[in-house]
Amino acid sequence: MIGAMEPSKPTVLVVDDEPNIRRALKMVLEPEGYEVAGAESAEEALKLLETEPVDLGIFDIRMPGMDGLTLLSRARELWRDLPVIVISGHADTSDVVEAVKRGATDFVGKPLDRERVLVSVGNALARRSLEEKVQALSSRERRFQDDMLGESPAMRRLREEIAKVAPTSGRVLILGESGAGKELIAAEIHRLSKRAAGPFVKVNCAAIPSELIESELFGHEKGSFTGAAARRRGQFEAAHGGTLFLDEIGDMSLSAQAKVLRALQTGEVVRVGSEKAFTVDVRVIAATNKDLEAEVHQGGFREDLYFRLNVVPLRAPALRERLEDVPLLAERFFLLAVRENGMRPKPVEPGVYERLRAYRWPGNVRELRNVCERMVIMSGERITPADVPEAVGPRTAAAPQPPGAAGADLSRYGEVPLRELRDLVERDYILKKLEEHDWNITQAAQALGVERTNLHKKIKQHGLSRAGRGVAEGPGEGEE
Repeated sequence: MIGAMEPSKPTVLVVDDEPNIRRALKMVLEPEGYEVAGAESAEEALKLLETEPVDLGIFDIRMPGMDGLTLLSRARELWRDLPVIVISGHADTSDVVEAVKRGATDFVGKPLDRERVLVSVGNALARRSLEEKVQALSSRERRFQDDMLGESPAMRRLREEIAKVAPTSGRVLILGESGAGKELIAAEIHRLSKRAAGPFVKVNCAAIPSELIESELFGHEKGSFTGAAARRRGQFEAAHGGTLFLDEIGDMSLSAQAKVLRALQTGEVVRVGSEKAFTVDVRVIAATNKDLEAEVHQGGFREDLYFRLNVVPLRAPALRERLEDVPLLAERFFLLAVRENGMRPKPVEPGVYERLRAYRWPGNVRELRNVCERMVIMSGERITPADVPEAVGPRTAAAPQPPGAAGADLSRYGEVPLRELRDLVERDYILKKLEEHDWNITQAAQALGVERTNLHKKIKQHGLSRAGRGVAEGPGEGEE
């Protein structure tokens, strides 16, 4: 967590050439918990907006020099999401309409009424907060809805770990393959944390060019580089009071790593093109599909930043490590795909789930979701095993041929009774499947079509071991 502190008070910028109006608004707003900054002209207000972020503007329409409508347009060029209330004692209908066209949130006439001002200010700030939350929630719904399903041991363990770390302020480093759901884990930690009411902001470090990553994280001043046409707040600032998720942090440049380290150490950030630092209150969660320890040894990642981030490591299990969750996930993804594509629900034949469970899913949950959507779109009235894409598995499954089947060489068994031959063939076939699945007991049991407990009994019965080591009772060696 950066800069642990109480949430800052909303700052309201009052711009009016009449000192009495500025003073009156200050007396109304400050007792209600607002910070109030004043400016007697539009020109003075613009200078302030270029150096300090504010949460709300209250602008008089009629002022000497630059008027309030022009100030409104200029202010929203600097801060696109700034809510602005316009005030005037002489405005006509056309002024009000023009103010709304330029993005004004509300209009309040003079003489000012205390209750009317407080309602207008409260509504403007509440609307902005709601828009940010809706945007964050809709993004999460679109991209991660129901992905964290699963009752496998790996998922149960992960949920237990999330429940422990979420309420704390500890930094979390999420490790796992692409498509395994690292962002979902970060979002779940945020949802269960004390910061749940604050923003959850994601930065994909791998998707941003190295020359722009610092601007994305820390913001920039107008004119600080080619294309910087207006001041822009960074994602650290956008995540104030909430959680910042740095996805694929292993792809971040060393220069940006140094600035992230400074932010973690001091709780302060500096916009590109500025020398002024300001404090942010942010919990940082990072994720990567790289081996950061190896990156540290190779000089591609700062060791001090690695230790700062890796306070609580969590691992997103690959889908092949929890194949028992595939039917549950696939069922949900079929329903989502039907809804998102405006189609009627389709019955799913049982053989579909068996075929999906037999695949290793190198693309993890993301690949499964894409495959399920493709099947919904391309299938007929029902989803059948024939609709499973060839890349996932053959549409017609040949029965596995164990050692000793027709055409196999049985000479190595010598002259043995039939019962003993059966045991030998069974032993060799079980060993073959265990080795194919790197001694993952769950996966081997699925490939053999037996229960895990039954496979454990067979391993013990045949005296099988891996490299001379016995297989532990309970959860199998290398199981998860």
